[in-house]
Amino acid sequence: MASSRFETHIALRVGALATTMALLAWAAANTHWYVAMALIAATIVFQIVEIVKFATHSGQEIARFLDAVAFDDTSASFSAFSSDASFAELGAAMGRVLEQLRKGRLEREEQTSYFQSLIAHVPVALISVDENGAVEMLNLAARRLFEGPCPKSAQFVGYGEPFAAGLETLKPGETAILRMARSSGTLQLKAAATDVRVGGLRRRLISLQNIETELSAQELAAWQAVIRVMTHEVMNSLTPISSLASTARSLTDDVLAKLPHTDANRATLTDISEALETLARRSEGLLHFVQNHRRLTKPLLARIEIVPMWRVFARLQRLLADELTIRGIALDTAVMPETLEISADPELLDQALINLLRNAVEALRDGQQGRIALKAVQDSGGRVIISVTDNGPGISTEMREKVFIPFYTTKRQGSGVGLTLVRQIATLHGATVRISDTAGGGTTISLYF
Repeated sequence: MASSRFETHIALRVGALATTMALLAWAAANTHWYVAMALIAATIVFQIVEIVKFATHSGQEIARFLDAVAFDDTSASFSAFSSDASFAELGAAMGRVLEQLRKGRLEREEQTSYFQSLIAHVPVALISVDENGAVEMLNLAARRLFEGPCPKSAQFVGYGEPFAAGLETLKPGETAILRMARSSGTLQLKAAATDVRVGGLRRRLISLQNIETELSAQELAAWQAVIRVMTHEVMNSLTPISSLASTARSLTDDVLAKLPHTDANRATLTDISEALETLARRSEGLLHFVQNHRRLTKPLLARIEIVPMWRVFARLQRLLADELTIRGIALDTAVMPETLEISADPELLDQALINLLRNAVEALRDGQQGRIALKAVQDSGGRVIISVTDNGPGISTEMREKVFIPFYTTKRQGSGVGLTLVRQIATLHGATVRISDTAGGGTTISLYF
């Protein structure tokens, strides 16, 4: 429609010019109206100039429109073009095209902003590695994971050679479980990769998902299943043994009471009675042990609420004050910032921290200047880290993986349940437990929420 009107205006102008030129030719051949012929000639010149201006203006506006489309310049306006009756429809059509481009551009920008926000806040770390080994951290989770800049893939070795080798050999479409060594402890990550081309340059996109919590939950569930079966079988076997031992001892004591002191069988029956007493006592002790540890098989339920950390630490200080004073152990507490709060079950959190503090107390040797530090901080990524540090002898590397195994203990009177329960509570809150050495000796056990 717009082009049809444009062609009509061109045809009318050319037709008018042809008519005027024909009139000039007729006047020159048949009359001597020189003044009239001069006016007609001037009219022809004016018409030619107008046609040239018309064509030039339309060409310039069309070129400007095409440039606006080519360079995605949706701010261009053709209102002046539209005001000319000759180009009204063409100018309006150009305006509609740019308006559609403007809407499409706005939709693309909104979509890009949405995906950027989605990538930035997704809990899986995303990194990009180009053909030259340049690394780009694509989201906040990646910056948290690497705990600092890592501009080159060659620097992956700083997180352990197996980690660097695993990323190097990871093929597109494959997944692998990698161990990443960091200053705060070792993490188990699920890695996946895919290749894309951006601007003709191949890039490898790698996702790194922390599966420490999931693995801890699966391991804990497996141990709970084993303990549940063991306690059931042990309880079924020990209960009749304990009962029979007690009954047999009572019967033996009754017989001893009736025998004269000079009877030759009295010494033998006395030995039997003592043996039965020992058997009954040990059976009852084992029953108590099993019943006490059946709590590991019971699912914990968390009642989440906002908990101020200073209040948690104040409760723990009051609770353990006498015990620490008797042992001569100093307890230092710190909450940074002072208003730090955490979403957790306050009772379960108290239980976990009590276990860690008592574990630290038991790790300190008698007679040494024992010191325990209880801290809660918020890192740059917003995570809350609660740590218990002691200046005891420390925990060897080979023992660190074992201390979370139920019933494993290095203490003479330990139950081997404390740290297992701590990890169970941490897993329930989506947190992880890590053990690290302390500068100058000692151990730090941290809960990462």
